[in-house]
Amino acid sequence: MTVGAALFLGFIVVQRLSELAIARRNTALLLARGAREVGAGHYPVMVALHTAWVLALIVFGHDSHLDRLWLTLYVLLQFLRVWILATLGGRWTTRIIVLDEPLVARGPYRFIPHPNYTLVVAEIIVAPMVLGLTWVAVVFTLLNAAMLYHRISVEDAALRPGR
Repeated sequence: MTVGAALFLGFIVVQRLSELAIARRNTALLLARGAREVGAGHYPVMVALHTAWVLALIVFGHDSHLDRLWLTLYVLLQFLRVWILATLGGRWTTRIIVLDEPLVARGPYRFIPHPNYTLVVAEIIVAPMVLGLTWVAVVFTLLNAAMLYHRISVEDAALRPGR
């Protein structure tokens, strides 16, 4: 394993595990406030997809040299991740949790309707490219597109007024 690949992959694994911990905590707090989960049936599929993506990066990218241009883009995406997490605060989670409060309309949510999904789409493309794994970027982009098509339709229906 190259040192660069090990550090990059380690960062991704730690980041994803940290996000799961944050999401679990935020979900519990939101549910305790009276929120409800919608579309839980597809959640295991989403977790499996993201787990398979990380495993593909590790298995096929562990000996890779990092592409500096793609790595720079990946680092820039992390600023968007922090902005999204800071904007949503305790409302950020990996599940579709509906709270009877106004939607967040500040930060990146002023500019695009689903910035977190946009970020994930970009990361699923960019991270494999850092490792020179074009085929991983293509395969998981297609799989993620199918999953997001379903997820966004479920989320938008749940958030639509008069649901």
